[in-house]
Amino acid sequence: MPTAYVVTPEVLSKFKDPFGSLIEGSFTQTTTQLKEIIAKENPSKIITVGDTVTRNLHKHHIIPQLCITDNQSMRKKLPAQTFPDKKIVQIKNPQGVITQEAISAIQEALKSQKQVQIVVDGEEDLLTLIVVLYASENALVIYGQPKTGIVVVKVTPEKRIEAQKIWSAMKSQNKS
Repeated sequence: MPTAYVVTPEVLSKFKDPFGSLIEGSFTQTTTQLKEIIAKENPSKIITVGDTVTRNLHKHHIIPQLCITDNQSMRKKLPAQTFPDKKIVQIKNPQGVITQEAISAIQEALKSQKQVQIVVDGEEDLLTLIVVLYASENALVIYGQPKTGIVVVKVTPEKRIEAQKIWSAMKSQNKS
């Protein structure tokens, strides 16, 4: 039986605040600042979680090695989009859950030398935690903060501990 980790109200409250550094502004403004961060940090990988941020970074020629999308933005369906040169991996991950299938797909994608797009049937938001847990040190994980800007998470041992604490607080249940 595959295991799924379910968000609890206590855990959900932790997602109200950005998990990393919030860059406020239009996407043009935030992209300019992001390019400066990338130049300064020289990240081991760039990873995006979310459709709007992934699409906008590609438009601005910032190409993530891994992107996780669900063809939705703020719970509204978007036309499906895949990106050139990416290996496409399809998974199921229901809203409010982190499935073992999602964890395994992220682990494999992070090990791959190829660029990967994980397309989620369900919701990708919580998968940021798993990416932070398994990405290489100094990777940048970028996701959108609706109507505000983008959040940039630099993977460090401290961020991994923070992600692990949140994930550990999620309720584990076996699914048949």
